[in-house]
Amino acid sequence: MRNPNLEALLVRMLGQEKTDSLFSTLNVPELLGEWEDGVVTRAELAQAMNMALFDDLLERSENGRTYTREAVANGGSVHFDHGALRTVRWANNGALPPGEVAFARILRPLGYRLNGRYPLDKLGMTGRAYAHQDAPDDIAQFFVSELHPERFSEEFQQAVTNVVSTSRDPLSPVAVLQLWELDRDGSISIDTAHALLPVIVGAFSRQHDIPHLRDYETLLRESAEMAWIATEGNAFNHATDRVADVFALSEREIANGRPMKSEVERSRSGRVFQTAYRADLVERQFLSGHGDVVTRTVPGSFYEFITRKRQLDRETQRWTTDLRFDAGNAQGIFKMTANAGK
Repeated sequence: MRNPNLEALLVRMLGQEKTDSLFSTLNVPELLGEWEDGVVTRAELAQAMNMALFDDLLERSENGRTYTREAVANGGSVHFDHGALRTVRWANNGALPPGEVAFARILRPLGYRLNGRYPLDKLGMTGRAYAHQDAPDDIAQFFVSELHPERFSEEFQQAVTNVVSTSRDPLSPVAVLQLWELDRDGSISIDTAHALLPVIVGAFSRQHDIPHLRDYETLLRESAEMAWIATEGNAFNHATDRVADVFALSEREIANGRPMKSEVERSRSGRVFQTAYRADLVERQFLSGHGDVVTRTVPGSFYEFITRKRQLDRETQRWTTDLRFDAGNAQGIFKMTANAGK
């Protein structure tokens, strides 16, 4: 039986048709097999947010839509492993808090806690993973990366300021209060959850104004990742399906002519393996030097696949899924948005 709180939240926000599709596509944690009428737990709200964000990713990724539809049509489903987003740790960030803090203030009240820090030095970034306390194996993790403009040229830093200094804060004072109450109590009323869900989902988008083309080109010369942020903001960079054998999947998708990464990334631990489609190309608007609006084709978001091996916990003598990430893997996957992953 579907969790009625989860279903009500999604129906109100996305409609019945999309809600039915998401329930038939995505895993739902066993934890949500019990509920209390009128009271939404942090796990229920986290799952609702994740399902809405997954739907948003599919709206922006044709490759992701095609794969997901085929998986469901063939009797399968998607185990939503994690979503990834990019941020900028920069003081001149407008009204939006710099870097990961803009999302930690959302994730922590929802029950997420820091689950690892990963230096992405080749990209001038730092990645941090957040796992859910209540169902870490079943509720999707978040991989939040921060770009450090101070590691780049002064011209680059000025372009960053030009782009992100117009950023708005998507969280209203009321939403901040609601998140604080959720953090304190672990649950909120369903009416409050109905009001809060669209706000926190909306935070995963671009908060700054249309960038100038000259700033975008300046950023692109030094960092494909920052150029991507200029057009896409804090939208999901990718969503990830956890599969049993990513190697077999990769071979099959390449044979089918899909725009798949040529090689599977392998973690140093030997337990985490990742690959992905190249980024879908999207049209985005820019301001020209004369102030006119021009359109360019740029890399958008993409769809990823991961296989996680299980490991024996020596203290508990139980087998658990290795939920860690790998800096080398991440930097390889990030290339999917550099020149459309070529």
